[in-house]
Amino acid sequence: MLESIVAVIAGFVLLAWGADKMVMGASATARNFGVSPLIIGLTIVGFGTSAPEMLVSGVAAWEGNTGLSIGNALGSNITNIALVLGVTALVVPLMVHSDTVRREIPILLAVSLLAYVLASDGELGLLDGMLLLGGMVLMIAMVVNLGLKSKTDDPLEDEFSEEMPDEMSTGKALFWLVLGMVVLLVSSRLLVWGAVNIAQAFGVSDLVIGLTIVAIGTSMPELMATIVSAMKKEHDIAIGNIIGSNMFNLLGVLALPGLINPGGFLPEVLERDFPWMIGLTLAFFVMAYGFRGHGKINRFEGGILLSAYCGYMVMLYLSAMA
Repeated sequence: MLESIVAVIAGFVLLAWGADKMVMGASATARNFGVSPLIIGLTIVGFGTSAPEMLVSGVAAWEGNTGLSIGNALGSNITNIALVLGVTALVVPLMVHSDTVRREIPILLAVSLLAYVLASDGELGLLDGMLLLGGMVLMIAMVVNLGLKSKTDDPLEDEFSEEMPDEMSTGKALFWLVLGMVVLLVSSRLLVWGAVNIAQAFGVSDLVIGLTIVAIGTSMPELMATIVSAMKKEHDIAIGNIIGSNMFNLLGVLALPGLINPGGFLPEVLERDFPWMIGLTLAFFVMAYGFRGHGKINRFEGGILLSAYCGYMVMLYLSAMA
């Protein structure tokens, strides 16, 4: 058991480090080829924050642990909205100024509903995985188009410019990109091995482990990045990071079990986890969209989100003990 716990902790640490280096290398490479900071932020950074989930989900599906794979995707989205945004808003109330971010929020809600429709038959098949992956390609194209059409004075452009890594040669950037990807692959394998052993030791399903331990661990980079961005008054990056990560989780991460190991999953996914995720996404939409001006997630709303997360964890604990 001790080896499994150490493997999980080491996996989380290496995942965070690998994702950071991969994003740094990819961002510097893209900038050296003349890609704008806004496009880099909306695509590479968004993909990078979901890289831990994608690698963990892919490895879990490959090894036959579909429950962990699906739980990681849905649990990460629940954790990002309820825990990450909840804690961040309690520390620093979040304001939405960017039109680009506002346009992405309803897209996230639509993607959540699409994922539910595809999974509503109780299976994630090969076709479902292909549709989700195709949706990810379409989403990236739409996000890039939004970024290209955004006004040059969009505050998100300036925030991303300030967060770009220092000047770096293309060779060095590619080195960090490749090293980060290798570390992500190794650490995800380590994490899945430890998480599955812990699940078996405690007699709980892979799904619950994916929704809790794995989802929380793979969402830690988002938590730290979001709080740091909010403290630096880069609110649009803080919220945009969550939106991008959640869309990648649903379209990229959730596609992997369908593509790699298609088949059925536990009924709790549709009866419990999807409704919670969609409900929290809807709450996020209502809070952050700003129907009468700029959107805002204040401390009271942050407290509501955090309370919802605590309630969800209690429900998972009771269901696991039943």
